[in-house]
Formats: sequence, C-alpha cells, structure tokens
Amino acid sequence: MTPSARLSATIDLLSAMEATPYRPADAVANSFFRERRYIGGGDRRAISARVWDILRHWRRLCWWIERAGAPVTPRSLTLAMVVLARQDRMTPEELFSGERYAPTRLSAQESALCALLREQPLDHPEMPRPVRLEVPDWLLAHLDNAFGDQTEAELAAMGGEATLDLRANLLKTTREAARAALAEEGIVTRETALSPWGLRVAGRQPVTSTAAFRAGLVEIQDEGSQLIAAAVGAEPGMRVLDYCAGAAGKTLAMAMTMNNRGHIVACDVSEPRLEGAVRRLRRAGVHNAERHLLVPGDKWARRRAGSFDRVLVDAPCTGTGTWRRNPDARLRLRESDLRELMEKQADILDRAAKLLRPGGRLVYATCSILPEENQNQIAAFVQRNPEFQLITPPAVEGGGGMPAGLLVDGKMSLSPLRNGTDGFFAAIMERAA
Repeated sequence: MTPSARLSATIDLLSAMEATPYRPADAVANSFFRERRYIGGGDRRAISARVWDILRHWRRLCWWIERAGAPVTPRSLTLAMVVLARQDRMTPEELFSGERYAPTRLSAQESALCALLREQPLDHPEMPRPVRLEVPDWLLAHLDNAFGDQTEAELAAMGGEATLDLRANLLKTTREAARAALAEEGIVTRETALSPWGLRVAGRQPVTSTAAFRAGLVEIQDEGSQLIAAAVGAEPGMRVLDYCAGAAGKTLAMAMTMNNRGHIVACDVSEPRLEGAVRRLRRAGVHNAERHLLVPGDKWARRRAGSFDRVLVDAPCTGTGTWRRNPDARLRLRESDLRELMEKQADILDRAAKLLRPGGRLVYATCSILPEENQNQIAAFVQRNPEFQLITPPAVEGGGGMPAGLLVDGKMSLSPLRNGTDGFFAAIMERAA
C-alpha cells in the first residue's frame, strides 16, 4: 500500500472505532482487518501503529483541533497526528491528494489546521494538566494519590508502547530451549528480569505464527501477569481455584507450577471466555484443569466451601494498568465505572474467600494502578474478615517463582516505570488454621 492508502485505512479504522465506542479498540481492529484480507501483514502493522499513536495522543490532538476551530473527526485526528508527529516524508497536501486510494484533498479549514500545527510541539503550556497527561479530568486526583510527585513519570511510561512478553511452558520445555526454538524461526528474545519463565520479544514479531507457539512451548503473557501466578504458589497435588479465570492465562501458568498434578478449576461468569480457554489448555498440554461457568443461584460454590488450598481472585477492574496496550480504555473510563467496580470487587472477594480451606492462601489481583481497587480494597476485606491476614511467604521470596523484594507486607505493586511490566497489584492472604 502507498503511504496515502495506509492513511485512508487509518481513517477508516478510526471511523469503525468511533461507530462502536464501547467496544475495545483491539477487537474492532481485528474485525476490520479480518474483513480486508487484501491488506498485508506489513501494512496492517503500519496502520495499527498509526491508530494506536493517535489513541495515545487523543486528548492533546483534540485540544489542538478544537483550538483551530475544526471538528474532531477521525480524519482531523489523523491529519493532526501527521503534522505534529512529522514522521512522513510527504507533506499533508501530498498525502491527502484525492488520488486513487488516497484521502480526499484538504479543505480550507483543514489547510488552516495544518498551518496552525506546523512547527508546533505536541505539548503546549496552555494545555490543562489532564489533557497533557492524557487522562480523564476526574481521574487525575486519584492518580496523584497513587503516585505523588511521580505521577507524570508514571503516566509517561504508561503512554509508551507495550512490551511483548512470553512465558515458557515448563510442561513442554525449558526457558532456554524455548528461546532457542524461537531464535531458529527468527524471533529474537531475551530473558525477563523478574519472572523466571519469561521471555521478552525484541520489537513486534509474529509470534503466533511460529511452530514454537503452535506447539505450546510458549504463551503470550505479560511478565507482571506471570508474577501474579507465581504469587499463588500452586504446587503439585493441590486443589486450586482461579475464580475469575477469563480465557485462563493464569490458569495455564498455575497448572505449569503444579506440573499437571492436583486439580485446578477455572471459573468465570462469561461462557465465551471459558470456551476460548479450551484451545489454549489443549495447546499447552494441561490435563489437570476443568472449567466451571458461574451462574446466579449456583450451588457449586456452596458444595465446595472451604475445600481449596489456593484461591486466586483476578478481579474485574478499571484496567488502568494496561493503558500501554489499551490506550482507548482511558477514553471510555467514567467515575461511575470505578464505583461500580469497587462494589463488585468486594463482593467477589468475599464470595471467593469462603471457598478457601483454613490455612490456605488467597491471592487478590488486579491490572489496576488505583489504590481504591487495590490497597484500600484489601484493607476493607481484612477488616470484614479478621480470620485473614496478609503474609509474605518465604517460599515466594526464596525460589517460588517471585524475586525477593517485590512483596512488601504481603502486597506487590508493579508499573511500567518501575518494573517494565504492565501495572499490576497483588495481595497474598492466609486464612487462619
């Protein structure tokens, strides 16, 4: 595709996202490219990169467009990004030429927007702080509460491109052997700094098309997510519950630490998500896991009260820790969402805790960076349930999969700035024997 044709596709993809504002951008992009098989892999990556750049800079682009008195549209956002980023060798007038497959020619208003933006930096002293930091106005106080004087540095790291991390599947291979198998297929990786099973891919490479991936030697999983699975400390022979399993990413990792021995149950309220786990479990060679769909009035939980050695609650959350991967999520997040999620998290945590046996370990985790969903949620839970206490297990610190020092008073907080991972929180609690 020509640069102009890629630009047209960028505008079309943004328009598709605008038409379904509550659908995640990656899901829209997947559908968009599936319906356009003629767009090759290199063009798909270039178009996606442009769109994700626009999503990461959305509030600042809108600020400039509105300052010029122009309407905010997929086309004006794309044009503003072209001018401000100055990444293209061709001028906006050349890119928006109106020729075949190119966007239509610039209007007088768009030409005026280009004139305003030329030689301007993306940031401007008059920008409100939430606009400059690319966050909703209401959320900034919560972020300052979480990070203090490091807020701007943390958010800058959140605005970067996400890493592509893999977990070597020890049921089938070793980390060294998995790395070598990927290298034979041209996929360059290095060992992750924190997870003992992790491999970080250099750049954006087509991992899922490799024989190593198809054979189940590796799974795509952020290093921080791997560390949460390590915090559970699931061992061979245990009964383990993944209460909010989704597509079972952490179930796979825990089955690995159990060496396929014992019993692990992956629960979720979404049947499509659980169905999506089947292929992953089969590819990974997991034999000790079963799935269970949680439904209202389900007697399954009552019958299994106090029966699990380990319970993981990977709670639904704002996803603020995944903004590197999902910059569009910032645009959809509302203050009411946070309130509703906090109530849901407390209820789920109380329900899941009843399934843990005395002396067992409960791990609460989110992919959020907000104290309201993390530290505050745990403090309230322990107050409601005094038979639970925060612990820092020696096994986790000394070889159970997690490096020493990450856990502080039984809690772990990860962020792109500090750890090079997505933003994750975990708390480890033990039920009194």
